[in-house]
Amino acid sequence: MRKLKRIFGILREHLKEWIWLGGYMKRYWLTIAFYIFIGIVGVAMGLVMSLAQRDLIDAVTATNKILGDIIAAASVAIALAVSQIFIRAASTWISAHISIRVINEIREDIFNRVIVSRWDALCSYHSGDLINRLEGDVNSVASGVITFLPNLITGLSQFIGAFIIIMVNDPLMAMFALLSAPILVISARPMMKIMRKHNEKMRDVNGRILSFNEEVFQNIQLVKAFSLGADYCKNLRTLLQEYRKIRLDYTKISVVVSIVMGLLGLIAGYSCYAWGVYRLYLGRITFGQMSLFLQLSGTLSSAFSALVRLVPAAVSTATCAGRVMEVTGLPCETDEDAPIAAELRQVAAEQGVRVRFTDVSFTYKDAQEPVLKKVSFTVEPGQVAAFVGPSGGGKTTVLRLMLGLLSPQEGSIDVIAADGSLSASVSESTRRLCSYVPQGNSIFSGTVESNLRSVAPDATEEDIINALKVADAWEFVSELPDTYHTKLSERGLNFSEGQLQRLSIARAVLRNAPILIMDEATSALDVDTEARVLKNLMTENPHRICLITTHRASMLEYSDLVFRVEGDGSFRRVSAEDIGFVLG
Repeated sequence: MRKLKRIFGILREHLKEWIWLGGYMKRYWLTIAFYIFIGIVGVAMGLVMSLAQRDLIDAVTATNKILGDIIAAASVAIALAVSQIFIRAASTWISAHISIRVINEIREDIFNRVIVSRWDALCSYHSGDLINRLEGDVNSVASGVITFLPNLITGLSQFIGAFIIIMVNDPLMAMFALLSAPILVISARPMMKIMRKHNEKMRDVNGRILSFNEEVFQNIQLVKAFSLGADYCKNLRTLLQEYRKIRLDYTKISVVVSIVMGLLGLIAGYSCYAWGVYRLYLGRITFGQMSLFLQLSGTLSSAFSALVRLVPAAVSTATCAGRVMEVTGLPCETDEDAPIAAELRQVAAEQGVRVRFTDVSFTYKDAQEPVLKKVSFTVEPGQVAAFVGPSGGGKTTVLRLMLGLLSPQEGSIDVIAADGSLSASVSESTRRLCSYVPQGNSIFSGTVESNLRSVAPDATEEDIINALKVADAWEFVSELPDTYHTKLSERGLNFSEGQLQRLSIARAVLRNAPILIMDEATSALDVDTEARVLKNLMTENPHRICLITTHRASMLEYSDLVFRVEGDGSFRRVSAEDIGFVLG
């Protein structure tokens, strides 16, 4: 009894996870009910089949054999066996359809919940770890949601049904069949502890392996350029050895427990067999009854084993659920200001908007000092504002605040209609007013068109070509074999960095937003191309605001406002006469 209390105590530790899983179980109660129905039908047919086989053996071994009884018993047994085949095949086919649908829906649901999490919260997780949770852990959760309860009820039904039949026929035989039960209960506790501890460790190492592989393959050019292949292979080997040790430790204990359980099961099985032979020798039971007892004692033992194995399985599922809950419980974006942001965008189409920072301060979570301190400035419609300063000084932070990826700890950031009729504080909702060209490669696999159309699904062919022309990209795109239908490899490796930057700018142009944010977006362009692109951007939409970060003096020639971010949190506007040294 104390062992059972400890088992349920461990399960109580995962009560929060199982309450969370219960939400999905409630959603898919019809699917779970279907699996339970299939399981109970299978159990019932198996038990009835055992009884039919008993009757057939008794009919064949009877002193006064009656052909009609033999044929009837054989017919029932054959009919049940054939029915089992077809029912099993049909349930497998239906279950596959249901299982795939449910698993995909749960994966999609959890992905959606993670994707709306705040950017600053997601940044505390490595992308490889997130992928590991959204793939391996979510699959385990989905499988547990739709199979745990059916397996539990089916196992209980099989155990109770077999036990009742044996008890009715021979109570002592039922006791022999349960000989291995106490040891199975005792062995469940260490198995659960092992499962809980090693599941967490293995999933953590798996996440690190996935993260490692992802980073290496994303930077394979750099790895080869510096001849780092051997070093990274050695690092991966270390991770794999760590995983191997954890997995073997788990397997070693599992093997020992399996041997003990197997031997005890063997003892229980042969005890049943010996008792059955003895009862048959005394003439107390028939051959059919002995066959029934032996078959049902095995069923009883296997059903009990299956029920015991559900406990570590429940712990494993709860462990995965806890890891998924951790990321789905991150603070979410609310999009509360969607109506006013949409209205602002309509107004901006005719007159543009202004951006105003008022005494904005921001400090990153792990930083000692603020990266921005009491920053104030205003950018009017049609102006280009450039942010310069040392690397890590806060230039990109200004852009992240403007995109609503970060929120200022002090001060306010507002987007205001040019005529002052509407205004909204910057948030995730006001991203509708922004186009963005990030620093570095931001191209997805697919075609040139799919990359551009991702931000403007309703764009016409004319809109796409115009955006490419504004970004000075149409000249090289038009010469491609399939023009803008040309496929891009992963990270666009079949294009140059300068071409990829222009495609990113074209994508931002196609969004047609009143605020264009460019983070070192022309670093791979030559001076002449850069000049054409910036001129095109301001000509194409004279009301557009451009917020840019740069280390290039040439960019400042096209800027109406230049702000130097000092790196100590201070922020000052630089005059035209200072442009020659602001990058120093």
